[in-house]
Amino acid sequence: MDIPTIFLFFTLLVSTTKASDPCAASSSQSDGSDLSIIHIYGKCSPFTPPKPDSWVNTVLNMASKDPQRVTYLVSLGSQKTTSVPIASGQQILNVGNYVVRVKLGTPGQLMFMVLDTSNDAAWVPCNGCAGCSSTTFSCNTSSSYGSMDCSMPECTQVRGLSCTETGAGSCVFNQSYAGSSFAATLSHDSLRLASDVIPNYAFGCISAVSGPSIPPQGLLGLGRGPMSLLSQSGSLYSGVFSYCLPSFKSYYFSGSLKLGPVGQPNIKTTPLLKNPRRPSLYYVNLTGISVGKVLVPVAPEFLAFDPTTGAGTVIDSGTVISRFVEPVYAAIRDEFRKHVIGPFSTLGAFDTCFTATNEDVAPAITFHFTGMDVMLPLENSLIHSSSGSLACLAMAAAPNNVNSVLNVIANLQQQNLRILFDVVNSRVGIARGLCN
Repeated sequence: MDIPTIFLFFTLLVSTTKASDPCAASSSQSDGSDLSIIHIYGKCSPFTPPKPDSWVNTVLNMASKDPQRVTYLVSLGSQKTTSVPIASGQQILNVGNYVVRVKLGTPGQLMFMVLDTSNDAAWVPCNGCAGCSSTTFSCNTSSSYGSMDCSMPECTQVRGLSCTETGAGSCVFNQSYAGSSFAATLSHDSLRLASDVIPNYAFGCISAVSGPSIPPQGLLGLGRGPMSLLSQSGSLYSGVFSYCLPSFKSYYFSGSLKLGPVGQPNIKTTPLLKNPRRPSLYYVNLTGISVGKVLVPVAPEFLAFDPTTGAGTVIDSGTVISRFVEPVYAAIRDEFRKHVIGPFSTLGAFDTCFTATNEDVAPAITFHFTGMDVMLPLENSLIHSSSGSLACLAMAAAPNNVNSVLNVIANLQQQNLRILFDVVNSRVGIARGLCN
């Protein structure tokens, strides 16, 4: 074989390998409206995976942090007030949700920030941070970085502000997050999401952390408040985004986050409800829940939206398994057990586990919203033990130590569904999607 032939053969081999490599496809950069979501446990994860664990143990570990998450969501009421790759960040980042690939600064520094639909502000650990992970944002090497002082209007929108009455000095603030806390200085720099660049993006430059729950590479808030991505991007995304979360078990395949109205699905929607006491949260009007063909008996007050108490139902990207106030969960569980052959056992947070051979008679669970019904895929309502011998109802009651009136539709129940948020028109849509 002569040299030109060898070279041609090698070129074809490399091209064919890249074309058939799903990781190469999932990591490719498209335009600013649609990028792939890469799961942290998958083959395409940019992180070095931890020691392999069983699927159910991984979920149980993630769900064990839900009580802190629910406590955080409840506490929000007492405080003042394009597409991006996403991966699950639980085992690497010690958080039970998904991370988004961004570049911050000039030149851009790659960060994997937690995507949080119930939080507004963005914050990242900066160089010199006490108690932070090894991955920090080097603000002193970014030519577009700048800190903000107390006289700037953005400073008044930050919780936990420590400015003096004279309004002089840097805008320093302290916040808590899921049982941990951090100190930061309000700053601004260029934020790149795929091919989109948002200049002068306001975020907290973290100088110190306390506790294990602060996402090591920061957080990007997709909530509804003035410091969120939607608010700071202005007309770029028109207050619209959607995501399709890949399954925790997906290996090669990916989902997507779409920012902006272009390319969004035309699906049924339900009104978004706004709670002035918890302005970041995405409240929806959950009117009922069916197990099989049975609408479970639930007193209306356990589902009703009440801005004063914070009661109602929210869609949240950071809670792992859906949590309902005790009377609601009990009604779901009791009806579910009528359809499946016992005996029933417990496994971690799950109290309705049964022999997996009986799962073919497990009933579908449907959430009824104003103007929209969502029937969960079976894989979103059941989880299996590591041996595969048990199947469990993958939902739970609100934690006993949380005085919560809040129902939370969590990310395990959202997987492989396209969730569309249209803040300007106050609506959210949910439809089946093949995120994997």
